[in-house]
Amino acid sequence: MARFSFHDVGVKRVPWCVYVVRCADGTLYTGVARDVAARIALHDAGRGARYTRGRGPLKLLATKKCATHGDALRVEMALKKRSRDEKERLIASPRKLTRFVRALLASSSPRTPTDPKPSPSRRAR
Repeated sequence: MARFSFHDVGVKRVPWCVYVVRCADGTLYTGVARDVAARIALHDAGRGARYTRGRGPLKLLATKKCATHGDALRVEMALKKRSRDEKERLIASPRKLTRFVRALLASSSPRTPTDPKPSPSRRAR
């Protein structure tokens, strides 16, 4: 039986985005969404991430489109691991942010079938 795919029926796929916002208290928040404007509206309404509740209004500083949800999550985690100063430098320059994302995604390319992921938790039977 063939798997159903939205590509088969011509449904347009909306890309995932990574976004960085500045909260009213000056802190930075990084997240992922398909519709960034709607997600920020949820944050401002107090129905977004717990971190942003009571810290609005939020100001959008940067967005970066990603091909897949997994890519967006990788970029989000990499940004969250950076220091505040590093994040500020990246979002201040769209070119630097683009280079950062490209380098990150190029280094985390998916494994090929000839290079299977090791499974240390599986026991021999």
